[in-house]
Amino acid sequence: MTETIQLGIIGLGNIAEIHCTNLKQLDQPVSIAAGVDVDADARKRFAEAHDAAVYEEAAAMFETVDAVLVTTPNRYHEQYVVAALEAGLDVLVEKPLAHTLDSAERIAAAAESAEGFCMVGFHKRFADPVQALVGYRDAGDMGEVSHIEANYIRRRGVPGRGSWFTRKDVAGGGSLIDIGAHAIDLALHVADHPEVVEVSGDTRAQFGVDEEYAYVQMWGEDHGAAEFSVDDSASAFIRCGDGTTISLEVAWATNRPDSQEYYVRGTEAGAKLDLADQSLTLFETANTGQMHHRTTDIETQRTDPQRREQARFVSAVRDGTPPSENTVEQALRVQRVMDAIYRASETGAAVSLGESNI
Repeated sequence: MTETIQLGIIGLGNIAEIHCTNLKQLDQPVSIAAGVDVDADARKRFAEAHDAAVYEEAAAMFETVDAVLVTTPNRYHEQYVVAALEAGLDVLVEKPLAHTLDSAERIAAAAESAEGFCMVGFHKRFADPVQALVGYRDAGDMGEVSHIEANYIRRRGVPGRGSWFTRKDVAGGGSLIDIGAHAIDLALHVADHPEVVEVSGDTRAQFGVDEEYAYVQMWGEDHGAAEFSVDDSASAFIRCGDGTTISLEVAWATNRPDSQEYYVRGTEAGAKLDLADQSLTLFETANTGQMHHRTTDIETQRTDPQRREQARFVSAVRDGTPPSENTVEQALRVQRVMDAIYRASETGAAVSLGESNI
């Protein structure tokens, strides 16, 4: 491997540009060496912005780089991740792992036998307050975690009706598979990745399908309701084999305030984690001197979590050691939970997931 890691990016849209901005601020020697996209205009913009080689086909780029980032729409994750792994490269793929469970399982099978490794982009794990909370859990300060309330809610936040985000054939789902993937992963991460045994839930499409959809701002352009074929909110309840439970509320659009709040209940202490303002508060009750409540606000740094995730990936590439966090196995569990929520919504009944299935 060269002294400076040569990094290639597949899928040269807005998400790729966010990654590039952060990569250029890493204190590690890494070069944005090349990019792949089927769109000629995207290739031209990327080449001019980053002085990088560009390709229409990924195979040609694989010969020139040490590792790749896959930031394509969900449907194409499998195609490029598997090809990169088969070429012996390390991969960081944006969440979710894939657009369907079958596709995610094929990626997992490829990763299991690959020379390189695959890391999945659940970057919210790398937020400072999240890492502080996990530290308290590992130290035993929380006792046994029994329940987590996970919220990722936007009052209005459909990411461009008519874009690939709102097309089931490309994205695989809507709010649940987009921002819900983050909420499920973070809840399971804080709970220390227990086995999931049962999932119930419901998904809805109430706002994105409305031609009169009202909003203040939209991440992409609004092309109307015709190309909206996914959910815009979901509610679920997840039971784990160790007794931990997770309640989930996800929405791209709903008539309530935005929220990225997580409430963690432990036998020794509880916590409120708010990713919107990067805050963490601990809740304890004791009888030291006199019975009392103790509420502690934790102040942390505000390191960009995606930049920290990228630094971890680059370090793993350089060391040749697969990272222990953000693994394909963990991402596959998230995918199976999302698939179970969709199935529970379709059937109106809870879905059982045994250890052999999740």
